[in-house]
Amino acid sequence: MIIIELEDRKIGADYPPLVIAEIGINHEGIFSKAIQMIDDAYSVGCECVKFQCHVVEDEMIPNDVVPGNTDESIWDIMVRCAFSEEEDIKLKHYVESKGMIYLSTPFSRAAAVRLESMNVCAYKIGSGECNNYPLIKHIASYKKPVILSTGMNNIESIKPAAEILRKANVSFALLQCTSMYPTPYNKVRLGALPLLAESFPDAILGLSDHSIGNYTCFGAVSLGARILEKHFTSDKNWPGPDVPISIDTAELYDLIQGTSAIFQALDGTKDILPDEQQTINFAYACVVTINDLKIGEKLTPENIWVKRPGTGEIKAVDFENVINKTAQKNIPKGVQLSWSDFE
Repeated sequence: MIIIELEDRKIGADYPPLVIAEIGINHEGIFSKAIQMIDDAYSVGCECVKFQCHVVEDEMIPNDVVPGNTDESIWDIMVRCAFSEEEDIKLKHYVESKGMIYLSTPFSRAAAVRLESMNVCAYKIGSGECNNYPLIKHIASYKKPVILSTGMNNIESIKPAAEILRKANVSFALLQCTSMYPTPYNKVRLGALPLLAESFPDAILGLSDHSIGNYTCFGAVSLGARILEKHFTSDKNWPGPDVPISIDTAELYDLIQGTSAIFQALDGTKDILPDEQQTINFAYACVVTINDLKIGEKLTPENIWVKRPGTGEIKAVDFENVINKTAQKNIPKGVQLSWSDFE
């Protein structure tokens, strides 16, 4: 069985889904906001929060490229939102002091070096780096679990990344993702999860979701996803390019509770449970007399039928098996029949 371990948290098909609250850059570079989001995620039982590690000068050259979910250049956004190494260290310590798992996405080699110096337990690699094989190879050299988002990539471009991780003997998860903000429901493509499972049987499955609300994450659990990642904010009125697609504290609680409930509901086969006996006692129908029966009289639908409760000896399923049997004694109307009542 394929398992990833983050600290002492096991992730796999037989374990409850891990919900990752992606704080990302929703703090807008304000440290106190980051702390508030950690506290709010903790307050509803979230096990894991994720940040982004940006060493801007190593990540990109100056540019005026504007993402689709904002009117500001990506360079200006990252310069404003990047935390210092000292701030990243403080955040990790704070997260871990609350018994939570700290994750961060490195967007460059320098960022990965920083995170490794912080002794992170695993690496989350974003969709934009899914085919950045040099960076993946560098991260894989640390021999720690990798969670890889796969937006903007197909099976063929994911394969080299997976092979790099395999060669490094690194356990890994693949998250279905659509890099649209927000993602329309008809482009979330949960149908990719079975395909990922078939193509990468050694990977844990998950969903990094940018659609509105929790619906698609709930659906993903039933298709094998055991990691659910959603952007998270304490206040949807805060500024920030990712805030409009983020869930808030109440929705995070709903996501944690809902995915846990769905996971628990997945097990089992179609058998009758012993626990259902109390309901059987009143809900089943049994064969009863609907007219007085005299000894020697044949049983027909005119003198017997099926009625609740289910406490009788002959259940409705055997009704046809007693038709035309002969009564061995006088039986009054309204009595549940027993097998000994006829020949």
